[in-house]
Amino acid sequence: MTKLDENILRQLNKIKISFLKYYPVRIKNVGTEEQTARQIIWDFKDGKAFEKVAQMAAYHLNEQFGEQVKNIVFCCVPASSPEKNEIRYKDFSERVCELSGAINGYNHIQVLSERPTVHEHRKDKEKNMVQVINFDEVFFKNKSCLLFDDIITKGISYSTFANLLEQFGANVLGGFFLGKTYYKIR
Repeated sequence: MTKLDENILRQLNKIKISFLKYYPVRIKNVGTEEQTARQIIWDFKDGKAFEKVAQMAAYHLNEQFGEQVKNIVFCCVPASSPEKNEIRYKDFSERVCELSGAINGYNHIQVLSERPTVHEHRKDKEKNMVQVINFDEVFFKNKSCLLFDDIITKGISYSTFANLLEQFGANVLGGFFLGKTYYKIR
């Protein structure tokens, strides 16, 4: 295992809440509950199941932060392309903020170019991992942010994105994740 950078570790020590257990397809001996969770995650990634997930996120935002939620910017860790990012997060972010009272950060982060998805670049180490994202830097200065990502495995994407926001003066409180990757059935 590679040694994790100090900034990554700092982010990983913050609040991390996952809603579902995610077992990759290569894990074959999963039950009905695990298959249902997997399908919810896949549907969400395709922009289909956002209402159910928005309700989960809003519930956890209110549960974790109470009245302070109105001062928190809800930001999604960008998907691999501008199109996927919009399909997955535009309506979802709006709905989460409508339900919870949080501030919607979606329009302040713009994905300008595509990068390979995590499972694509694992196969081809030569692929370019650079993704160009435009931030409304002024907006994020002195804001408290809660990040959302669909899946957390090691937390590198989440932590890297959190560190970027903090370079603009944001205070990242932690992250919520639709699923957390597991490889063994418990």
